[in-house]
Amino acid sequence: MFFSLWEFFYGHFFRFWMKWLLRQMTGKCELQRIFDTYVGAQRTHRIENSLTYSKNKVLQKATLAVQSDVDKCVEDIMKEKNINPEKDASFKICMKACLLQISGYKQLYLDVESVRKKPYDSDNMQHEKLLLKLWNLLMPTKKLKARVSKQWADIGFQGDDPKTDFRGMGILGLINLVYFSENYTSEAHQILSRSNHPKLGYSYAIVGINLTEMAYSLLKSEALKFHLYNFVPGVPTMEHFHQFYCYLVYEFDKFWFEEKPESIMYFNIYREKFHEKIKGLLLDCNVSLALKI
Repeated sequence: MFFSLWEFFYGHFFRFWMKWLLRQMTGKCELQRIFDTYVGAQRTHRIENSLTYSKNKVLQKATLAVQSDVDKCVEDIMKEKNINPEKDASFKICMKACLLQISGYKQLYLDVESVRKKPYDSDNMQHEKLLLKLWNLLMPTKKLKARVSKQWADIGFQGDDPKTDFRGMGILGLINLVYFSENYTSEAHQILSRSNHPKLGYSYAIVGINLTEMAYSLLKSEALKFHLYNFVPGVPTMEHFHQFYCYLVYEFDKFWFEEKPESIMYFNIYREKFHEKIKGLLLDCNVSLALKI
């Protein structure tokens, strides 16, 4: 109750007068003061909040701009705030960089969601080739005897036909598995080998798909903003989402063996514990979770 009242009074009264007072004292608007004070994710995050909670419709709409409209949005903001480009030459560059990150994050979510919604289709030759590519990357010396085979269990699928394991995350789950196996092949082989541990083993592919869901949910909840705003100076893309997924795979394997669960039956408990650990790291405005081999 108290928090709601404070939020109301701050948004409707205190924030307006505070901004007015600071502008009189510094001769600069809130956006300019943010650029003067902050860098990295802190800067983009504060700019995003300032635009979102502004009573000016032009500024509000800037957070919804697509990449192609960013230049026009910057010009409109400068006009609305009476910012002279000759007196503040860096404003245009800084605002464009922030808006590209803000619009890029929104577009990245739409792109990831679009791929996630595509189910694995065994009649689609591209999907089938990708699945076989995963096998060849992980098991280069072992030939797959048949498309539907118990051999799939060797890389951590549950049934004889992996297509049933992709239901939750669609083709996105397979794309992530292939990306990690292709770009970090030796690490993928190492983790696959560790996943066959007699006591601490787990289903490699199933856990990989589960971690795709984790990466997706963090993106959807906007928990990845600090990370991506720090990690990517420009527009975040699917490549950066895949890189974050690789970080999760590598770190989860380390976490699992450090924790030494009594049984795979406790997977959900340790999965949630790992999830909370990652969410905690992502709260740091200086966070940048890059995979370091």
